[in-house]
Amino acid sequence: MADTHRRAGVPEKPVLDGLEEKWSRRWDASGVYAFDRSRTRDEIFSIDTPPPTVSGSLHVGHVFSYTHTDAVARYRRMRGKEVFYPMGWDDNGLPTERRVQNHFGVRCDPALPYEPDLVPPVRPGKKQLPISRRNFIELCELLTAEDEKAFEDLWRRLGLSVDWSRTYRTIGTDARATSQLAFLNNLARGEAYVAEAPTLWDVTFRTAVAQAELEDRERPAAYHRLTFHRADGGTVVIDTTRPELLPACVALVAHPDDERYRDLFGTTVRTPLFGVEVPVVAHRLATPEKGTGAAMVCTFGDTTDVTWWRELRLATRPVIGWDGRFLAEPPQGVTAPAAVAAYKELAGATAHTARERVVEMLRESGDLTGEPRAVTHAVKFFEKGDKPLEIVTTRQWYIRNGGRDAALRERLLARGAELVWHPPHMRIRYENWVGGLNGDWLISRQRFFGVPIPVWYPLDGSGQPDHDHPIVPDRAALPVDPSAETPPGYRAAQRGEPHGFIGDPDVMDTWATSSLTPQIAGKWPADPDLFARVFPMDLRPQAHEIIRTWLFSTVVRAHTEHDALPWRHAAVSGWILDPDRKKMAKSKGNAVTPDHLLVQHGSDAVRYWAASGRPGTDTAFDVGQMKIGRRLATKLLNVGKFVLSLGAPEPGAAVTEPLDRALLAELASTVDDATRAFEAFDYARALARTEQLFWRFCDDYVELVKARAYGDHGDAAGTDSGRAALRTALDVLLRLFAPVLPFVTEEVWSWWREGSVHRAAWPDATGLRTGAGDAEVLAVASEAIAAVRKAKTGARLSMRTEVARVTVTAPRAALNRFASAADDVRAAGRIGAVELREAAGAEPLRVEVAL
Repeated sequence: MADTHRRAGVPEKPVLDGLEEKWSRRWDASGVYAFDRSRTRDEIFSIDTPPPTVSGSLHVGHVFSYTHTDAVARYRRMRGKEVFYPMGWDDNGLPTERRVQNHFGVRCDPALPYEPDLVPPVRPGKKQLPISRRNFIELCELLTAEDEKAFEDLWRRLGLSVDWSRTYRTIGTDARATSQLAFLNNLARGEAYVAEAPTLWDVTFRTAVAQAELEDRERPAAYHRLTFHRADGGTVVIDTTRPELLPACVALVAHPDDERYRDLFGTTVRTPLFGVEVPVVAHRLATPEKGTGAAMVCTFGDTTDVTWWRELRLATRPVIGWDGRFLAEPPQGVTAPAAVAAYKELAGATAHTARERVVEMLRESGDLTGEPRAVTHAVKFFEKGDKPLEIVTTRQWYIRNGGRDAALRERLLARGAELVWHPPHMRIRYENWVGGLNGDWLISRQRFFGVPIPVWYPLDGSGQPDHDHPIVPDRAALPVDPSAETPPGYRAAQRGEPHGFIGDPDVMDTWATSSLTPQIAGKWPADPDLFARVFPMDLRPQAHEIIRTWLFSTVVRAHTEHDALPWRHAAVSGWILDPDRKKMAKSKGNAVTPDHLLVQHGSDAVRYWAASGRPGTDTAFDVGQMKIGRRLATKLLNVGKFVLSLGAPEPGAAVTEPLDRALLAELASTVDDATRAFEAFDYARALARTEQLFWRFCDDYVELVKARAYGDHGDAAGTDSGRAALRTALDVLLRLFAPVLPFVTEEVWSWWREGSVHRAAWPDATGLRTGAGDAEVLAVASEAIAAVRKAKTGARLSMRTEVARVTVTAPRAALNRFASAADDVRAAGRIGAVELREAAGAEPLRVEVAL
C-alpha cells in the first residue's frame, strides 16, 4: 500500500526517545506493512511466523529471534517483494491451562454443570475451585485475550513489520476448522488411527505425552537387589531401581549370549512377595554388564519394558492408574492370599510410598540382598511437567510419521534434504530425529482447552462404544465439539444411551494444530486464492530445540496433505544464554522480560543486540551490546542532521572529487556484501558490514570532507561533489540499516525523503559504481588523518591544534592516492606543509607528524 509520509525537515534537537510510539502509530495509519494480496506468487515472500505461546509474558529470547525474522522481512520488502508476514497466537494447550489454573485458582471438572454467572476467586486459595469444562474454557479465552493484547503491544514497540490485520489464534474458529479438516483427511487416507497401547503419561496433568515432548532429567535413585525363586529351589537375583513394580512383573530377561542365564531361558521363576510365576526370556536389549545381567520386565517401568513386552508377547499386569497411584485391585495373576494382602499395602499409594512399603516387606521376607545402593540416572519427564512420567495403557489417536514405516521415514528424510537450512548444519538435527523415531505421532490429549478430536462413536446395545467405526462430521459443519454437538443421523437425547453415541472426549496436542500454521495463516481451505499465493511459504523461522516438534510435524502435515514441503527455507536461531552460559527460559527462572530494556535503551538498540547474534548460534544476553546499539542510533541522528544541514548540492551536481568517488566505491562494495549476507539470511553479517562502513564514514570521511562541504576551499564544484557524496552515503546507509534499526532510519529518512524508507528500494551497487573511483584513496587518506590524530592525542593536544608539517612515505601508487585527497587531509588535520617521499619496494605507508 502506498504510504502518506511527507518530508518533515531536520529538527533542532533530534532525539531517540518517543520514536517508537510516533512511528508505530504512523505505520499503522498509513498501512506501510499491509499485505497486497493482488500480487502473484512469484512477487510474494511469505513467512510462517512462529505463533508465541500465550501463557504469561514474552521474554528476551522472543525479542532475539523475532528480530531476526523481522530483519529478513524488511529486507525482502525493500527488494521489491510483497511480504506476507502474519502473526499468530498459540493459545491452546497445557501452558494456557496451567496459567489459568494458577491465575484464577480453579481446576476443570468435566462432570460439573455449567454456571453462567460463575465468578472465579478474587484471590486463589490453596485448594483450586472445581468448575465445569465450559466455564474453564471461558476463563482460558478471557486470559489469553488479555495476554495477546499485551504481546501485540510489545511487538509493535519492538517494530515488527507485521500486517496486524492478519492475526490468528490456534484456538480460533478458522484454526479449529483447519485442524479438524486435516485430521479427517488423515483419517480418510489411513494416516490417522486409534489404538490402545502403553502410553507415556504425565500424572500431574493426567494426559498422554508424545515422544517429541520428552526430556531426560538426572534424578537420584537406588539399586535394590531382589531375589526371585526357581522351581528347583535355586534363586535368580536382579537389580532394579523400581522395586514397587514387583506386582507388575511379567518376566525376567537377559541377553541371549549371556552364559549365566542360557540354561534358564524357557524356564520360569516366582516373584518375591507376590509369588507370580513369570518366564525367563532372552532379548538383545538386555545388558550383561548392567547389574547382575538379568532385568525385571514390568508393565510398565520404562520404554524398554514396552519394547520387551511387545516383541516378546508378554502378559500385561498394570498397577499404576492415570492419577499416578496404585490401582485398588491387584493385577491378574496376583491371587494367593499372602500376595493379595501384600498388594493391599500398596493400593492407593503413590509410586514413592509404594516403593518404601515394598522395600520394607522385602526386608522382612529376606528377599532383599544388602542395602539399596544410591545412583543418579536419567529419568523421562514431560518437558512441562514436574514429576517423572509413568507408562499406562490407554486408547489414543496417532498420525503416521515414519516411526513404524521405513518407506515413509525415507520420504520425510528426503523432504529434509530438499529444504534449504540456515545454517546448513541444522539439517543433521532433523535427520537424527527422523532416523531415531520409534513410534508414530501421538496427537490426542486428555485435556480441555484445545481443538477437539472431531469424531463420535456408536454405542452398542449395552452402551459400549465401537472405537473401530468412528462417526465423522460433515466437512461444512467444521469446527465441531463432539462433547456438546450431535453427530449426523442422531438426536441429542441419544448421547450416552444404548444404540446411541458418545463424543470423543479428547483434544488434539497443541503441535497437531501448530503443525498447520502455513495452512491456518494462508486460510486453507477457506480462501484458496490466498493460499495459492502464499503456499508453499518461503521461510520458516524458529528455534533449534523445536526442530523435532514444530518443524518436523509441519513437514509431515504438508507432505501428507499437499505432497510438498511447507516452505523453501528454514532459518534456525539459537538460544539466549544467561551469565552462567545457561539457556534463558521462563521454566528455569532465569528469563529476562524485555519491557524495561525497550524503554531504557530503545527498541533499535535492543534490535541491534539481537541482530548481532549469528544465525543458529547461542548468544549471551548483553546489555553492553544494547548500549552500543543506542550509540549507533544516536550517531545516525547526529550525522543525518549534519549532512542535511549543509544544504543540498546544485541540481544535477556530480560526484567528481577522488575522495568522494572513493566513498562511492566503498558504498558499492558494502551494498554487495550486505546483499549477499541477507540473501543467505545472515542478518548479523549484513549488519556488521554496514556498521563497519558507517563508522569509517563518520570518523574518517565526514571529518575529511567537512571543510570542503562547508565551502571553505572556495571550489563550488568540489563543495557540490562533497555534499552530493554525503547525501548519497546517508541515503544508502539508512536503507542498509533499515531492516535492523527501523525507527531511527525512518526518522532521519523523513527529514528529507518522501514516503517510508521501509518501502524504498534496497540500494543498487551497480548505480553506485557508475560514478565510483578508487576505494584506496579513502583508505590512504583515513590512515593519514588517523596518524595525525594519534600524534595530537599522544601530545595531549586539542584536535584543533595546528600541525607544522606532515611527511608521508609510501610507494608511488599510495602517494598518488594521497595527493588526490591531500587538500582534504590538510584541512581536516589543520596541517601546514606536506612532504611526500617515495618508498622503495612495498613498504607500508608511514606518516610522520611534526607538531
